[in-house]
Amino acid sequence: MITTDRPAVTTTTEEPRRSVLAELRTWPARRWLFALASAVAMTAIIAVTTDLIDTPWFTRDIPPTVWAWPVLLVTSALAGLVSATYVNRKDTGRARRGGVLGGLGAAGSLFAVGCPVCNKLVLIALGYAGALQYFAPAQPYLAVAAVVLLAVALVQRIRRERSCPVRPT
Repeated sequence: MITTDRPAVTTTTEEPRRSVLAELRTWPARRWLFALASAVAMTAIIAVTTDLIDTPWFTRDIPPTVWAWPVLLVTSALAGLVSATYVNRKDTGRARRGGVLGGLGAAGSLFAVGCPVCNKLVLIALGYAGALQYFAPAQPYLAVAAVVLLAVALVQRIRRERSCPVRPT
């Protein structure tokens, strides 16, 4: 017989399991404000560093794609919602440990909307020609992966919020 030290996670018996949208409706105003502030901050940081917003600090060798702004806005909104799940609710009173999906999704968003030849990591790994030949065509897939990772992270965080660990007997 194999035993593990990990507790099983089940939902509490006092409340039936709610849908993700129903759970979002129960969020207090401070969570929504934190989600909005996080989404705006992520949009500004990524848009400035990838030169979607023109500034004297960053330049872009290749013009942005037509899908760069929609991807950035969707991933920023999802990242804002995910970050808001880390704000403790007064009615639950417990903090939950985080996962890595949200962070991977946010990083994927940065790589997806950025200039393929302006990214130093890509240039070191692939060179200028490799960045154009291999990385640029992969950016739409990175964008889809970023959206999916952030959506999965959000659903997981919300579903686990009303759960409690139960040790097997």
